[in-house]
Amino acid sequence: MAAGLRGRLSRVCSSRWHLSSGPPGARSTHGGAAPRLQREYDAVVIGAGNAAAYLQQAGLRTAVLEKRHVLGGAAVTEEIVPGFKFSRASYLLSLLRPQIYAELELQRHGLRVLPRDPYSFTPLLEDRSPPRSLLLGHDVAQTQQQIAQFSQKDAQAYPEYEEFMGRMVSALDPLLDAPPVDTAALGKGSLLQQLRNLRTLKPLLQAGTSGMPGHPNGKGCLPAPGLGDILDHWFESEPLKATLATDAVIGAMASPHTPGSGYVLLHHVMGELEGRRGAWGYVAGGMGALSQAIAHAATARGAHIFAEKAVRHVLLGRDGQAQGVVLQDGTEVRSKLVLSNASPQITFLELTPQEQLPKDFVQRIQQVDTRSPVTKINVAVDRLPSFLAAPNGRDGQPLPHHQCSIHLNCEGTHLLHQAFTEATHGHPSSRPMIELCIPSALDPGLAPQGCHVVSLFTQYTPSMLAGGQSWDEQTRNAYADTVFDCIEEYAPGFKASVIGRDILTPPDLERIFGLPGGVGTLRVNSEPPSGASAGGHTGLG
Repeated sequence: MAAGLRGRLSRVCSSRWHLSSGPPGARSTHGGAAPRLQREYDAVVIGAGNAAAYLQQAGLRTAVLEKRHVLGGAAVTEEIVPGFKFSRASYLLSLLRPQIYAELELQRHGLRVLPRDPYSFTPLLEDRSPPRSLLLGHDVAQTQQQIAQFSQKDAQAYPEYEEFMGRMVSALDPLLDAPPVDTAALGKGSLLQQLRNLRTLKPLLQAGTSGMPGHPNGKGCLPAPGLGDILDHWFESEPLKATLATDAVIGAMASPHTPGSGYVLLHHVMGELEGRRGAWGYVAGGMGALSQAIAHAATARGAHIFAEKAVRHVLLGRDGQAQGVVLQDGTEVRSKLVLSNASPQITFLELTPQEQLPKDFVQRIQQVDTRSPVTKINVAVDRLPSFLAAPNGRDGQPLPHHQCSIHLNCEGTHLLHQAFTEATHGHPSSRPMIELCIPSALDPGLAPQGCHVVSLFTQYTPSMLAGGQSWDEQTRNAYADTVFDCIEEYAPGFKASVIGRDILTPPDLERIFGLPGGVGTLRVNSEPPSGASAGGHTGLG
């Protein structure tokens, strides 16, 4: 058996695969004897999430119904190229709330997170040998030394900027666990009821009075303006500003100059990983291991989880109350409570009878714009990329920058804005923003020995191309070739190292993962948009 395995891995590393959507990944299981689907439960969860474990723990007999063959929605590990395990959609962890870690005992159920330090690497293309690069990590002195290559002033300002961001996060963090404010209810009911409704504003008001004012030097509050304007107040070096700006636009059809992009940045530093604020890490075994840990937590409490159980529609009574669901095969599953972790568009426009919903509510759902600019490309390579700005050693072993989010085409914020502008006119960016990650640098079990898995989170790509043209095999591959040409400039030899690739444009993300328009930031996937064992987003992040 061992000899056969070695032979298989040898064949994998010497062959070349070219895939646009890939074969189905290995079926995920959550262990134990498979339960039988019952015809009645206390609660049914469509696409699941953390809720199943909590519902079951509260004494409700709960069933989870997953459409795909693999659990996890966008947080899945799939073997697209034989021998290579990809976090196919979401690929980094940070925003999963600390209390969920503790309450669901996810570490006991197998979750292991691999922190990254340093965490950001931006190589430059410039006429000098070697080109410069910017490496950011948790060591403040080393980070300042890196920034000082471009600006001593920025190096001195950076700790103050970090402190400012920390104050902002501390002010807004409680809102993540508070119920959203129902503004429509504030003026309804009796005077007493209106006063009670005002209590829902308390967390928001507290956030507004604890750290939210602008910087004393006039450097501004984050959420409202575009981040580009804010960064211009803080810093002067373009590589630093562009690197920071990636977190303000990643997953969003926005430029660093788009109003509100400051909040997108803030959203990316709100997370926490093993007690470190703003940290992001890889999940050992890929993002699917997170989903499996949550599934284990749910099944250990008695929940029933089923893959390949697509829901056709929700059953509603005459009073509009949910009474269960009907599966695609016609099976009815009755339930007192139905939760949906599918998107609002799928939940209310496809799964719920339209005639039983208020027309104005349906119109609001129809008007929600979830178009994503992201094309995710998963790549199998037979060696590590070697960057001109930081060449590999002779042994070919991973260097510190290989564990980072590697930002390409990020020499200046003007490049990000230019890429965004092209996409607004229906054209894939000719010089796209690329976030390149190599999780196998910290988790070598994801690939055969000497080989690696590479995640390319790229933008901007419009959901619909100019002239109403749809993405097809030719346009999909042409864009991927553009991305690979860009990487080749920074790391010559990259294209020759490619064994296989899996290209996921916005329509592909919608078709495979149920993300309307390729919605959200896949990067923020502490809680992915759908799936039987991990749910939520924000996504594309």
